[in-house]
Amino acid sequence: MLRVICGRWWVLLLRGIVAILLGIAMIAQPAITLVALAYMFAVFTAIDGVVAVIIGIRGESDGTVWWTMVLLGVLAIIAGITAATLALTRPGLALYTLLVVIAASAIVRGVFEIAAAIRLRKEIDDEWILGLSGLLSILFGALILARPGAGILAIALLIGAYMLALGVMAIALSLRLRWLGNKLEAAAH
Repeated sequence: MLRVICGRWWVLLLRGIVAILLGIAMIAQPAITLVALAYMFAVFTAIDGVVAVIIGIRGESDGTVWWTMVLLGVLAIIAGITAATLALTRPGLALYTLLVVIAASAIVRGVFEIAAAIRLRKEIDDEWILGLSGLLSILFGALILARPGAGILAIALLIGAYMLALGVMAIALSLRLRWLGNKLEAAAH
């Protein structure tokens, strides 16, 4: 399993880069409209969900499917589609619903990331990066749920900061996995 994860380090790198770009866009344009916010969230969540499903289906080299990853991916795709649909059909309700969907998605993702970090703690060093990413996701979700009426400007800035932090953590983990993969490859020869 470790070789498979290390071989896919670049997926985390791409995810991190996309998250950072979206975070910068949200911070640079905090007065973003609800529809644009919903679509940005939908695009990131859908891409992230598709990637998770692909990784989960590919799973182990022996054909074992990672069902937790597939489930997380499907939930992310549903969250993205829901956000985009509400922005088009019910813009008044969309903000509140979008905030709840974003918060729930972040909390679920955080729980899964912490569980994965605990599972991988004996397999890789610096698994705390994944655990910290999970904790940040849970805190982000809790903050949104605690203050849903804070206004779209504050939420856009908070989402931008979250996306930047998530992107940095994903890039850090991807580089660590790449280094570990190179180390495993060198040890095999």
